[in-house]
Amino acid sequence: MGVVAEEDGLFAAAGAALARLQLGSRLTFVLALGLVASVTAVLNLDTSVFFLTPVLIHLARARGSSEEPYLYAAVFMSNAGSLFLPGSNLTNLIVLHGEQASGAAFLSRMWAAAVAAVVVTAALLVLLFRRDLAEPGRRDTNERAPARIGLGVVAVAVSSLLVLVLSSPALPVLAVGVAAIALSRVPHARALAAVDVRMLGGLFVLAVAVGAVGRWWDGPASLLGSLGRWQTAVFGAIAALSLNNLPSAVLLTPKPPPHPRALLIGLNLGPNLAITGSLSALLWIRVARSLGARPSALRYTLLGLVVVPLSLAASVATLWLVAPGRL
Repeated sequence: MGVVAEEDGLFAAAGAALARLQLGSRLTFVLALGLVASVTAVLNLDTSVFFLTPVLIHLARARGSSEEPYLYAAVFMSNAGSLFLPGSNLTNLIVLHGEQASGAAFLSRMWAAAVAAVVVTAALLVLLFRRDLAEPGRRDTNERAPARIGLGVVAVAVSSLLVLVLSSPALPVLAVGVAAIALSRVPHARALAAVDVRMLGGLFVLAVAVGAVGRWWDGPASLLGSLGRWQTAVFGAIAALSLNNLPSAVLLTPKPPPHPRALLIGLNLGPNLAITGSLSALLWIRVARSLGARPSALRYTLLGLVVVPLSLAASVATLWLVAPGRL
């Protein structure tokens, strides 16, 4: 669906529209962050990283601004915005597989933590990049990117509805995506390049292998069961950094954990500390380098040392205040 929406010009038009706005650098940056969080919520974080990293880089170049804030914002906000809906991040589906809750039910339980993660991450990125955002740029607003309401937008709308109303939306949403590709004029090679079957296949094999280990060796799950909500969130972040969040989710949840939503917060926000934590960071590096940008794993971690502890703490604390029995 992301491929078809990109072919419709939806993402490029959004970036061009932001570049044309007569707004200050900080407000434009905040609007860009909101765009990333929205796409992550209704599609997923990997789609957001794959398609919005170019949008944000071109936005920075069109404004004549420093690329660095927009470059790192694309991946940090994608991870932060992945707590809203089950499909926003595959870890959500894995950890809560036993609940069979609809997307609306998931949202009703996680919205507070998701909003806290997005708001705190956005505020910290604005603070950390305040000098870059303070520098005036030279706007180049002559180029306009037209968008049309095509199959991509329709597919996104239909899939979002399916995620909200169905307790097991994966196959119906997959069908919508396949239908959108089949009915569109997108070359199959373009779709396969976006999906990156080799990387996804390798991650799938790793997740299955780790899941098998988790079923005959209950050490990690037992350790998780002995932890409180705060320790669970931290443990989830450490597991994601050590093993990647998807295999970690499979390893730690052969049975429902005591604090599943605290675990989700750690698994989803922890990857902002190192590029080893999620598939989204690996996709981000590949896409950024293809555009001539220079992402740095060290810079990523230095930013994450500030962003992750504060966003994780804010999410757990907010969820505890709003729904203390749902952690």
